[in-house]
Amino acid sequence: MSLPETMRCVPTSETKGAAGLQVVTEALPEVGPTDILIKVRAAGINRPDILQRDGLYPAPKGHSHILGLEVAGEIVALGSDVTAHALGDQVTALVNGGGYAEYCLADSGSALPIPKGLSLVEAAGLPETFFTVWYNVFQTGGLKAGEWFMVHGGTSGIGTTAIQMAKAFGAKVIATCGSDEKCSAVLELGADVAVNYKTQDFVEVAKEATAKAGVNVILDMVGGSYIEKNYSAASVDGRIVQIAFLEGSKVEINYMRLMMKRLVHTGSTLRARDNKTKAGIAAEVREKIWPLLEDKTIKPVVSKCFALEDIQASHEFLESGAHVGKVILDMNL
Repeated sequence: MSLPETMRCVPTSETKGAAGLQVVTEALPEVGPTDILIKVRAAGINRPDILQRDGLYPAPKGHSHILGLEVAGEIVALGSDVTAHALGDQVTALVNGGGYAEYCLADSGSALPIPKGLSLVEAAGLPETFFTVWYNVFQTGGLKAGEWFMVHGGTSGIGTTAIQMAKAFGAKVIATCGSDEKCSAVLELGADVAVNYKTQDFVEVAKEATAKAGVNVILDMVGGSYIEKNYSAASVDGRIVQIAFLEGSKVEINYMRLMMKRLVHTGSTLRARDNKTKAGIAAEVREKIWPLLEDKTIKPVVSKCFALEDIQASHEFLESGAHVGKVILDMNL
């Protein structure tokens, strides 16, 4: 298959903010032994992209300076050591960068076939959120059937995924949101309780919902004042998993509840993990989650699609908080 020498893409810029994002032309990336080269049909837009755009979340050393952490498309080139994929396969993949482009490299272990019945646009929004939720809520947080689970930012890509996955495995779900309309949206997705954090105290709501027992697992991307509130909302032996700090990471906190409740408060960044770890997560997601996508137990939630040329508007939309689910770059627009 003859490939072009150049591609359109959106690299990081020295100018912070969405206004600094520009579509440029660069050379196609070189394929390494364990890589696959994907002709990108769609790519997910995520909060970490905004952080990287503003110089707060640099790509791991040696990885692409082009933004974008997840893609879907067709394989057009294979590394010499790749045996699990073939040219022409349609895949979705978690990547360390390079997603906002017409062609993107992915490690072969982090690429999965498109779940049956899903479009490439829907599939492009799967890896970042589904890998993150599986790793943090189930592998790290150890969520079990019958337990109470709470996710902050219930209408985010992570939130809409976490709600559905937790319900699919028999947990009871509390989701926090910023409006009554968003509360309605998470209830439709299966949440048992929705909290409008602007008008309600999620700690009090959690205590009432759990008959004062508290929440077993909390997935938090807010940080700041939520950290101590999470300790109050958590159950004895509760697990709190931190994946971001939208409200800040520096706080003054009383750790007494951490001791008295025997809480576990941990955190992670998936991007920095090695390829072997990510391949292991991918294998579990394929085994445990892909069948639930194919039988419609779990459904991708796509809020809005943008063309590559509208990259600035796509970031502005994500930052506005108006989305329910994923924001996607659709290369066919």
